[in-house]
Amino acid sequence: MTLAEYRRRGGVEAPRGEEQGAEAAHAERHPGPLEYAQIGLILALITGVEVAIYYLGLAHTLLVIALLVLSATKFSMVVLWFMHLKFDNRLFSTMFILGFILALSVFTVALATVGGKLV
Repeated sequence: MTLAEYRRRGGVEAPRGEEQGAEAAHAERHPGPLEYAQIGLILALITGVEVAIYYLGLAHTLLVIALLVLSATKFSMVVLWFMHLKFDNRLFSTMFILGFILALSVFTVALATVGGKLV
């Protein structure tokens, strides 16, 4: 039983059968080993594309944009599947995204302050 479920019940423990039913429903939504292997393969392919793009000799701006997009794609896949945000409460996803936006904003301001260029 999660803390939220415990609080909803007013601090009363759920009967064991009901708790197992909730756990089974929660586990049912999570991916199995095959899906994790598929996600790992997709991440490896994206990494291969990133390495190949680096050696293509693209213009600096295009290279940076392409690598940022591919890295953001990999980041979102890891967060969604391996950190289970895709299967959990929407509040957790919102808090994570807001924290990420805040960190990105601080990074951008710090980089601009020291005179760095993103592209």
